[in-house]
Amino acid sequence: MLKTLLVIAIGFLPSLFSLWLMRKTRNRTRLLLRRTAVALPMEQLRINTRTNEGDRYYLEGVGYLIGDISCRYNARSGYLRCAVNPDGPCENCRYYEPRDFTGIDKKS
Repeated sequence: MLKTLLVIAIGFLPSLFSLWLMRKTRNRTRLLLRRTAVALPMEQLRINTRTNEGDRYYLEGVGYLIGDISCRYNARSGYLRCAVNPDGPCENCRYYEPRDFTGIDKKS
């Protein structure tokens, strides 16, 4: 009888060890995901609000803009400078193309 109980106990040990290891891994993964979820929005917020205050200006009727408005690729946005060089700076940008304002006036 004692040998039978010993064989059954030894038979259950690998599955109990596996179950303990799976629970430990699941808890560790949950903790890592929770830490990442808490830290990620703060990093994104810091990245998205990195604007050079000297590069930002207010245009009446439009709002705040960043970048060089005379450039053809300027996005005319307070968050994005242009499609080609969104992080800037606009000074000495190799993609700079002057905007043709005279063509706009002739069409209207």
